[in-house]
Amino acid sequence: MSDIFLSYARDDQATARLYAEALEAEGFSVWWDAALRSGETWDEVIEAALKGARAVVVLWSPRSVASRWVRAEATLADRAKTLVPVMIEACDLPIVFEMTQTARLEQWSGDIRDPAWSNFLADLRRLAGAGAAPAPPVKSGPAKDGRPTILVLPFVNMSGDPEQEYFSDGVSEDIITDLGKVAALAVVSRNTAFSYKGKTVAAARLARDLGVSHILEGSVRRSGQRVRITAQLLEAASDSQLWAERFDRTLDDIFAIQDEISEAIVGALKVKLAPAERRAIENRPTTHSEAYELYLLVRQFSRTGSERIKPLIVRLCQRIVELDPGFALAWAQLSLAESDLGQRGVAGYSAEHAAEAARRAVALAPDLAEAHAALAEALGRGRALDLKAGQASIETALALDPDCYEARLYAGYLYLGLGKYAEAIIHLERAVDLDPTAYRAAGMVVQAYQAIGDEVNAKAASRRAMARCERILAIEPDHSGALGFLTSALADQGEADRARQWARWAVLFDPDNPRLHYNLACALAKLKDADRACELLEGVVDQITGGWLGWIEADTDLDPIRGHPRFVALMARAKARADEENARAAVVAASGA
Repeated sequence: MSDIFLSYARDDQATARLYAEALEAEGFSVWWDAALRSGETWDEVIEAALKGARAVVVLWSPRSVASRWVRAEATLADRAKTLVPVMIEACDLPIVFEMTQTARLEQWSGDIRDPAWSNFLADLRRLAGAGAAPAPPVKSGPAKDGRPTILVLPFVNMSGDPEQEYFSDGVSEDIITDLGKVAALAVVSRNTAFSYKGKTVAAARLARDLGVSHILEGSVRRSGQRVRITAQLLEAASDSQLWAERFDRTLDDIFAIQDEISEAIVGALKVKLAPAERRAIENRPTTHSEAYELYLLVRQFSRTGSERIKPLIVRLCQRIVELDPGFALAWAQLSLAESDLGQRGVAGYSAEHAAEAARRAVALAPDLAEAHAALAEALGRGRALDLKAGQASIETALALDPDCYEARLYAGYLYLGLGKYAEAIIHLERAVDLDPTAYRAAGMVVQAYQAIGDEVNAKAASRRAMARCERILAIEPDHSGALGFLTSALADQGEADRARQWARWAVLFDPDNPRLHYNLACALAKLKDADRACELLEGVVDQITGGWLGWIEADTDLDPIRGHPRFVALMARAKARADEENARAAVVAASGA
C-alpha cells in the first residue's frame, strides 16, 4: 500500500489536499479517500489502506476531533504504532491523545522551507522511511470489471538536452491517450502517471499503490531528425517483462512508432481491438512531423508558461496551421492564447480573432472538447465579457470530455462571474485535481469559498495556491500569473507585509500588465489598503472594457474598499468611459446599417 494514510474531516478536504501534494512532492506515496475508485467498497478499501500504511497522518481540527471516523482511524493507528498526529487548527484533542506528541502546524501555509514542516518531515521519515517494515502485499491486477489496468510511466528523456523534455513527455502523453481509446483496457490518468516522473519506484510498489496489473516504461533519445524510442511492458506484481522493443527511425515515423507500441501492448495483453478503436488510434490529429513537434512545445508552454509567453504561443500555432491547416488542436490552442491576450488589451489580438480560430477547430473536429472550450473562452471573454455567451459551448465540451482541464477552468470562471459559487467550486476543484501544477484554478477557487462564507476551506485553498505559486516562482520569478495569485494568497493568510512586498516586486517585474495590476489591487483591497489598491487601479480603469467594468462591480474581493471616495471616483470614471465607448459603437453600427 502507500507510505502514508491521511486521515481528516470532510470539511478539511482542501487542507488535506495541500498536505497530500506536499508529501508526494517529498517522495512519499499518499493514500487519502480522494483515491477511491468508482464501485469500490468504501469501508473495506479504507480499512485495507489504513492497515497497510507505514504511517497514519491525522489532521486534527475542531471538525476532525468531532468526527468518530477520524477518532477511530487515529485509535487504530495508535495501536499499530503508526500514528503521526498534526494539529492544523487550534482545538482540544481527544483525551486519549493528549499525551501523544503532536506536530503544531496551525500556521503552516505550504512553505516547504518552514522549520516546523521540516521537523514534521523528519519525524515522518523515521517512521515511514528506513527501518519500517515493508507493507504487506496487496493483491494487484485487473480492474474490478476484469480489464487489465495499465500505468504508462513518463518516458525518460535520454537526449542529453533538458530542453527536449517536452518531446519525451509528449510521446508519453499521446500513448496514454491512445491506450485510453481501447475499451478493454483501464488506463491510469496522465496526472497520476506524471506524479512519478523522475522517481525510481519498484514495479511491485506501483502495483500495490495503484492497483495496476501492468506498467509501460521507456525512453526517448532525439538527435536531429533521428529518434530512438525504447519501450517495455511489465507484469507489475512480478516485475517480469512481457514485451520490449527498440525503434530507430526518423522523426517522420513518430506516428507509426506510437501506433506500433499501442498495438503491441494490445497484443501482449491479449485484448480485442475493435475496428472503431483501431481507427481512433490511427486517426492522428496531424501527420506532419514538424507541426506535431511544434504542438508538443506549445502544449508544454501553455501549461507552465507565464502570460508573457502567450505571443510566442500564437506565433508557434500560426506556423503549425500553416504546415497543417487541418490540425484542430493547434487552432484551439491558438484561440486560447489569443483570447487571453485580447482580454488583457494587448494590441494586435482580439476575442474576434480567437473566435475565428476556435470555430475553425470545431469545424475540423466537432468531437474535440478542447475546441468547444476554446470557443467558450473566445465568446465569453470578449469586450462585453458576456460569460453566458460561452455557456452552451462549455456544456458541450464537458459532455464530450468531463476531464478537459480548459473546460473545467472556464466553467469555474463562468459560475464565479455569475455568482453561482457552489457550482464554481465543483469545476475549479476538478481543474485543480486534473493538473497538479495549475495555479489559476487553485487561486480562483479561494474566492468562491470566501463568497459562501466557508473560511476553513478558503484558508486551506489559499495555502494550496500559495504552495503552487511558490513552486512556479522558484523557477520563473517574473511569472505574472503566479505573482498575482501568490500576493492574494498571502493577503488571505494575513501576511500583510509579505503581500505588500510581493505586490511592489510584481509591478517592477511586469509594469504594463493591466490584469496583473488588477489582481494585485484585489489582494491589497482584502488588506483594506484602499490607497495602494486604487493606485494600481488608476492604470487599469482607462484600459478596461465595459465587460470588465461589470466584473469589477461584482468582484467580492473589492468589497472592503467599495465605499472609499477614491474607489468611488475611479468607478465613476470607468463607467463614463464605458458609456462613451458604447455610444461610439452604436454610431458605428448605425452607420453600417
